Amino acid sequence: MNYLEKKIKLLIRTGVTFFVALAVIPVVATASSTIKMSYNGPADLKDNAVHYFATTFKDIVEKKTAGNLKIALYPNSQLGSEEQRMEQVMNGPMINVASFDGMQTVFPQMFASNAPFMFNSYKAAHIFFDNSSFMKKAIKKLHSITGIEMLEVVEDGGFLDFTSNKLIKSPADFKGLKFRAMDVSQVAMYESFGASGVPIPWTGVYVALKTGVADGQMNPPTYIIIGSLYGVQKYLTLANVQYSNQFLLVNGAFLDSLDKKEQKIIRDAAHVANAKTRKFVEEQVTTRIKFLEDKGMKANTPNEEEMNSFRKLAVPAYSNWLSKKVDQSWIDLALSDAKKANLEAK
Repeated sequence: MNYLEKKIKLLIRTGVTFFVALAVIPVVATASSTIKMSYNGPADLKDNAVHYFATTFKDIVEKKTAGNLKIALYPNSQLGSEEQRMEQVMNGPMINVASFDGMQTVFPQMFASNAPFMFNSYKAAHIFFDNSSFMKKAIKKLHSITGIEMLEVVEDGGFLDFTSNKLIKSPADFKGLKFRAMDVSQVAMYESFGASGVPIPWTGVYVALKTGVADGQMNPPTYIIIGSLYGVQKYLTLANVQYSNQFLLVNGAFLDSLDKKEQKIIRDAAHVANAKTRKFVEEQVTTRIKFLEDKGMKANTPNEEEMNSFRKLAVPAYSNWLSKKVDQSWIDLALSDAKKANLEAK
């Protein structure tokens, strides 16, 4: 059953006549079509890698189609929450850059690609997200259950690091602390260290840290800068906890409505924009850490023994949490493919 058939059946079931249903079905792409593209974070080319990606993608598409396809950018989640935007990209012409928070509502299997300390380098993460068996399976499954096409996994700021007002060098240093969690998976990880995880939306992180609702959090340096968290946190632990990424999603019915040339332009533009964004992000990591140090933060890099102590607790805790939500085969495949990617990246 295709997208239009599903829409008609849904409207009929809710008492809407067939003729009204036809009136509200989204029009397929025509000359000079404009499609909305929504994502998190400010319209800041310097510090928001997702905005850098979106702007690059927009420019390429509009140039290659001679303006026949236009991309209207909606940063700062202007079109709604993560969940609302996922519904929009499933139900009509839309492009959405979703985080794991958005993915969890429709495709929790993707969390298998986000285990702590999964990748040893950027190169390994690129190999996994560009070519792994896990990603091929995930892209196919996501489309089959939602109608969404995942075109790229967008690097949005580098690896996540811990920040706190207490020096953290090992899991023992977390005992008794409260850490802001982006989602429930991070709660499981913090609990394995002896801390408590407090789910707090990004917009409330600065105040939570300032008032003591949370003692620490984790994000890549770019988001620590965007959120001015250096003003309320003393220490930066460079543990490369998780690869920071989001997902470029396009409504499948919309993409199918384009001619083959335009479809290729969109796919190619997404790939080129992502390659440029990776370069943009990775070239600035050292500079961003230096910026945070200049703002008064003290950076610490755990040694291999300390890193192993984090891995020993975090990976089993994360896998145990996720195994209650998705089939174990997804977890096993992701971990196996990550191991291969780390070896290939050496």
